[in-house]
Amino acid sequence: MATHLILGGARSGKSAYAEKLAEASLLPVTYIATAQVYDTEFGKRVTEHQVRRPEHWQTVEKPFQLSETLRTYTAPNHCLIVDCLTLWLAQCICPECAPPEGVNWAQERSDFLACLADLPGTVLLVSNEVGMGIVPLGEINRQFQDAQGKLNQAVAGLCDKVTFIAAGLPLILK
Repeated sequence: MATHLILGGARSGKSAYAEKLAEASLLPVTYIATAQVYDTEFGKRVTEHQVRRPEHWQTVEKPFQLSETLRTYTAPNHCLIVDCLTLWLAQCICPECAPPEGVNWAQERSDFLACLADLPGTVLLVSNEVGMGIVPLGEINRQFQDAQGKLNQAVAGLCDKVTFIAAGLPLILK
């Protein structure tokens, strides 16, 4: 098993980097897409990601219950991309995203972190680094920024590799 966290800012090239690693692995690939489309502009972003993916990759759209999804789709000699942890987190804590009954961020996070050590195969996790700007206005925005920073730290501590992407260029952190 190998887990690799790929961090970066918005539009930094982190997803494309994860896709290159998956392609280079020569393994079968499953792409776990955590996004839900709420508006036209975001729909265009999602379409850009979809168009880039090779047709032979399996895509699973799953915005909640990520640990269950990982356990279902990881396998030895298989590569899995999760794109992205940031949207998964936002959807779990944002009331407007209508998480399903029983979805609780603390439990989702705990289950996810617990399952990372037991996953077979190669797992590439894409996440945004949101803590390099100003402290946002608004309680939910600060809550999100804090939760994302703590999630990234916990995941980085558990992953075999961590790479930061800036301007499309990788910087190996671990």
